[in-house]
Amino acid sequence: MKPNQTLKLTIVLALFYILGCASGLHKTGISIERFRSDLETKSIVVDDLVWKYTERPGNGETLLVVHGFGGDKDHWTRFSRYLPKNIRVIAPDLPGFGESSKPESIPYTQEAQAVRLQQFTEKLGLSEFHIAGNSMGGGISGLFAAKFPKLVKSLILFDNAGIKSPVPSEMQRIELTGAESPLLVKDKEDFDRLLQFTFVKPPYLPSFLKSYFAEKSVANREWNGQILKQIRKEGYLLESQLDKIQAPCLTIWGKEDKVIHYSVMDVLKKKLKSKLETVLLENMGHAPMIEDPQLSAKLVQDWILNGTLNKK
Repeated sequence: MKPNQTLKLTIVLALFYILGCASGLHKTGISIERFRSDLETKSIVVDDLVWKYTERPGNGETLLVVHGFGGDKDHWTRFSRYLPKNIRVIAPDLPGFGESSKPESIPYTQEAQAVRLQQFTEKLGLSEFHIAGNSMGGGISGLFAAKFPKLVKSLILFDNAGIKSPVPSEMQRIELTGAESPLLVKDKEDFDRLLQFTFVKPPYLPSFLKSYFAEKSVANREWNGQILKQIRKEGYLLESQLDKIQAPCLTIWGKEDKVIHYSVMDVLKKKLKSKLETVLLENMGHAPMIEDPQLSAKLVQDWILNGTLNKK
């Protein structure tokens, strides 16, 4: 960002503080993050569902990125900032999350979301593209690649769901005791516990943004709990579909992931028939593209532009 742009954005934030516009401050902060990543906020209606998404224009390869459980399109905002400018990035809020439609009458399984995602890409006129997903979004992306192989140039998985890990994760051990999922937030203070559970080094968040995300997590607790039950009932569907994936696959995992154990990569090595490259990141948690967006973007950039990782 140019110095004069930085100054203008700083002045805007300062004015919000001075005027006490707490209700609009978080929107300004998020807008600034998107602005710095050259992301435009858009919406589209697909099969009566409103999809909100961000897009960064580019005349090169197209990358569709899919957020995880409880997440939204902004999980990819800082990551997008470090990708080459010619890569087009599209980051939707899946139905049920973020600013997209949330009807109670439709299923929110990973399989159902993969089908909806295909309808979304068709409405945007996408024909061949790379798809990346984190956690639940990784499970959805994997199912997408299995169901619609002709659309996917390559598959990029960040700590993906949908496959049973040979070694149970800390979250699995907790849930096996009958305790509530660590992914559900009880109150604003509990949000700090979620950050520590998810990341080794939680990303910096200004206090007003942290407060906003905490309040949103608490408000969405019951709704997210209902979706989580559907996903748990669906089971490890992606694992049974791995042999249908034709696209080359890059899998990136945080070694300290407490949500899904990195031993899932052993299953991918055994059952995936397409080309596979794996990266295990030391001192990294469940969402590398948030915890270290620059490194994550570099890995994805090398993969998309070279068809392999740059190991020099």
